[in-house]
Amino acid sequence: MKVLVTGVKGQLGYDVMKELAKRKIEAVGVDIEDMDITDPVAVERVITTKNVDAVIHCAAYTAVDAAEDQQELCRKVNAVGTRNIARVCKNIDAKMLYISTDYVFDGQGERPWEPNDPKAPLNFYGQTKYEGELAVQEFLERYFIVRISWVFGVNGKNFVKTMLRLGKERGAVGVVADQIGSPTFTPDLAVLLVDMIQTENYGVYHATNEGYCSWYDFACEIFKTAGMDQVKVSPLTTDAFPVKAKRPANSRMDKTALDQAGFKRLPTWQDALRRYIPVLRETGEL
Repeated sequence: MKVLVTGVKGQLGYDVMKELAKRKIEAVGVDIEDMDITDPVAVERVITTKNVDAVIHCAAYTAVDAAEDQQELCRKVNAVGTRNIARVCKNIDAKMLYISTDYVFDGQGERPWEPNDPKAPLNFYGQTKYEGELAVQEFLERYFIVRISWVFGVNGKNFVKTMLRLGKERGAVGVVADQIGSPTFTPDLAVLLVDMIQTENYGVYHATNEGYCSWYDFACEIFKTAGMDQVKVSPLTTDAFPVKAKRPANSRMDKTALDQAGFKRLPTWQDALRRYIPVLRETGEL
């Protein structure tokens, strides 16, 4: 099997490539300088000449607040770019795995979101990721859509790194306590995605590390795990922390579909954090 991975400079693409290499699966990694996904000609040329059996599409415009101002670029990357890839995958009869987000839902209530629940994105980023989902479903029958949330990994910026930096600099942080969801550790997710792409168990899945928490709970656990108990963490309401793009209060996602398809769920987010912090120490980021 030969797999093309987009967005290999990002947190998830980086770990998917590592996981494919670990399993000795032939992989081609691309980022914007190798294949601009918004250019349909470039997408067709690169994917067809690489002669791949599957595409794991991790590349995305993910700056949620900036997306409100850069709507054209955000849509071009998340919706049009995904459509370009889906069209080529159809032409060459390749499987496609598309990474989506909990932001396709409206974030109301407390019940975990099921894959087929109504979509009503609260912000422009979520809208364009949903448009990407629709493009995949329009062109392909052999597809996986995997919705994730609250991503953290070794390669790139994330909430954990931000908290550790602010904790060191300020000794105190204020964190939103009324948005509930699940962190997703990219090395754990990469294992699932590589498992998935080797099957014919197509469909829409939710995949995060197990367990729910607020951003405030997550921050408290980060400092505890890092041995930085001296950092004062104060809970804030969403209203007290104004941002350009609306955020969902409820990002809980139901992962029963993974069980039904025979896929293994990810470990708990606390377990992931315990494995992540030593890595940050090794790389000098903590």
